[in-house]
Amino acid sequence: MIGRLFHAWERRLAAVTSDRVVQGFEWGAEWLDGSEQPSAAAPEVVSAWSAKAMQDTDQFFETPATDRYHLNDGLLSFPSAFETPDRDNNTVYARYQPATLEEGRRRAVVVLPHWNAGPEEHMGLSRLIARFGVSTLRLSLPYHDRRRPADLHRADYIVSANVGRTLQVCRQAVLDARRAVHWLAAQGYERIGILGTSLGSCLAMLTAAHEPRVTAAALNHISPYFADVVWEGLSTAHVRTGLDGHIALEHLRRLWLPISPEPYIERMRHKRALLVYARYDLSFPIHLSRQLVEEFKRRDVPHRVFVLPCGHYSTAVAPFSWMDGYALVKFLRTEL
Repeated sequence: MIGRLFHAWERRLAAVTSDRVVQGFEWGAEWLDGSEQPSAAAPEVVSAWSAKAMQDTDQFFETPATDRYHLNDGLLSFPSAFETPDRDNNTVYARYQPATLEEGRRRAVVVLPHWNAGPEEHMGLSRLIARFGVSTLRLSLPYHDRRRPADLHRADYIVSANVGRTLQVCRQAVLDARRAVHWLAAQGYERIGILGTSLGSCLAMLTAAHEPRVTAAALNHISPYFADVVWEGLSTAHVRTGLDGHIALEHLRRLWLPISPEPYIERMRHKRALLVYARYDLSFPIHLSRQLVEEFKRRDVPHRVFVLPCGHYSTAVAPFSWMDGYALVKFLRTEL
């Protein structure tokens, strides 16, 4: 009965967003490096590009250094390590919140928000973390906030029925997060963590797995596979509609493997990880969240687990937001 009540509430909360648009399926080979094949070869191009990425993920997520950082009144900006065709998206913005305690000068966390988060979302959490002695740098994801071109109403380019574009833009988000970590290290921070929520959680684990300066990762809403969340989730039902009839889940899972957490579990062995999921989640279905937790257990990779007694959207509603915030802050204070 409780489950039915939460599921009904989750559907009502999801329905508040009325601007979701079904986009047509595209292979998106033109978004991939060095893919200048005719359109008829697009499926093979995307498949080969994804397989090559998995052969050397260090190279796939390699992030060149930059000194073009600019901090003005708490807003950090710097160029993205990957340039998209959309100029607005190629500058990264992050809001810096120094900790009020002395110990905050040594430890910091990069905060990655959820998909389509507004510019003020996750700032309350960032300020709370800073109050407890951990400085924060809240990143705007690709195609979000001021990075979104004027002709887009949502940040759909980062998750869509365009297979190649989704791969490349999620990769861009990881490169952006790594550059944010590099800036924090240059400011003298010795212990750096990362916190991600929903889509940000997936991107945070990819970043932690490939960035040696990150020692702790708080992953808020989890799944082993990117494709499965899109295929089954309530929030991505419109994306699934665009995919239906064009590609099977098993094929999509294989193509999106480079941006999925599952291949990188072993890389988390020497990190400290908190895995958070919600018992009545319809956007990150609970069987997927439990599957990732079981994989951490099966491989004996150290981790902590916190289960919220709510759903995905209701996590943002008190008292569940307080529970979530408590678990995240406690973990970061302890492990950084």
